[in-house]
Amino acid sequence: MHINDLDTPAVLIDLDIMERNLRRWQAHCDALGLANRPHIKTHKIPELARLQVGLGAKGITCQKLGEAEVMADAGLDDILITFNLIGAAKLARAVALARRVRLSVVCDNDVVAEGLSAAFAAAGLRLDVLVEVDTGAGRNGVQTPAEAVALAERLSNRSGIRFAGFMTYPPKGDVERPRAFLAEALALCRAKGLEAAVVSSGGTPDLWQASREGGVTEHRAGTYIFNDRMQMQAGSASLDDCAMTVLATVVSRPTHDRAILDCGSKSLAADPLGPGLGHGHILTYPEAVILRLNEEHGTVDLSRCIGRPEIGERVRVVPNHACVVTNLHDRLWGVRGERVEAQWPVAARGLTG
Repeated sequence: MHINDLDTPAVLIDLDIMERNLRRWQAHCDALGLANRPHIKTHKIPELARLQVGLGAKGITCQKLGEAEVMADAGLDDILITFNLIGAAKLARAVALARRVRLSVVCDNDVVAEGLSAAFAAAGLRLDVLVEVDTGAGRNGVQTPAEAVALAERLSNRSGIRFAGFMTYPPKGDVERPRAFLAEALALCRAKGLEAAVVSSGGTPDLWQASREGGVTEHRAGTYIFNDRMQMQAGSASLDDCAMTVLATVVSRPTHDRAILDCGSKSLAADPLGPGLGHGHILTYPEAVILRLNEEHGTVDLSRCIGRPEIGERVRVVPNHACVVTNLHDRLWGVRGERVEAQWPVAARGLTG
């Protein structure tokens, strides 16, 4: 199939770029002696998760139980869920999942710990639990190394669960604070005779600064498989590393300096990068700025362009945020040059936590 046979808007994945991204990051992890545990939130596609594991990834990371269940159904058997699981329904699903795969989860409070302990003890299972620590990102996580180790002690004294280590999502652009936090937490663990076998860090923005410093044993990057303009802005990728584009059609030219694309917020996502940077980069018209997104309209400012697209012309747009774009579409198309070589249903999108 040729790209021109696809209707628009359609999400294209350049296979050559994607495969290069995957091989380069896996080689980097191997050289560091760091386990690679990619986050599947970016692609939500079992075939791509299997490709990552086939290249050497230790296992995968999921943010939701629904994602993990889809991946388990597809044969992925080492899964970390990096979000607190609360409530009888989720705990029952977690128990069922743990009977099929090697499951580990995170926890940052005693309410979650109590629920996990009761559910897994009643099932006759023992679940590995990582204490989530907040090293500056300001999301979930205990706030100090001392609090982290105190929670680890309480986990180790509960039935049905096992303290397995620490997990963090570090703040962008700050590698020293997380390393210091984790090193102190590990030292306190050793003083109390606690073993933290896993220290899991994550994120694509700082992936090239990843190391084993602070005791880190694995890294969870997600967006690196496709990359996007956010990763370009963070300095972790270049335009040549961006595998995802949204194929769109110019449907109107109301004025000399304005074009309308058939991809709006329901196709490109509305994540902003900053004033004047727009909502995507049009490869063939790099001076153009996608100023505004309505649900199905992409309004493009052509005032800085030398050439201008015609009505009916197709363009490819590098999105600001690849993960959200994936979640907006039923399928992604793998292309090599102008030929379509693969289509993947986005199997883990739109599922309950």
